[in-house]
Amino acid sequence: MKNTRQELTRAELDIMQILWRIEKGFVNDILEAMPAPKPAYNTVSTIVRILEKKGFVAHKAFGKSHEYYPTITRQQYTSTFMSGVLENFFGGSVGNMVSFLSNDKGISVSEADEIIKMLKEKR
Repeated sequence: MKNTRQELTRAELDIMQILWRIEKGFVNDILEAMPAPKPAYNTVSTIVRILEKKGFVAHKAFGKSHEYYPTITRQQYTSTFMSGVLENFFGGSVGNMVSFLSNDKGISVSEADEIIKMLKEKR
């Protein structure tokens, strides 16, 4: 992948979610998996080519048709994205992030206990 620090736009992420789910597919396959109202074929094709240029997607050629597949897993992207969020918004502090989430999103005591349990298991 060219730049693992790149963030995806909403439209790019929507298409990547489909490719992660179906693993590989032609533009028509991606389009078929999209919810209504479906975008135009050319729109999906353009976004897939942008994803390929960014290094998130590659293709296998079948004549003039291309079967696209992700070059990065959902887990890899999520890890990179969340690391960026942690660094850029919380100074790299998981405690600051959890504090923000608990204040902003109202994490329940049971959810906080779950987070603490996960952190203890990682040690």
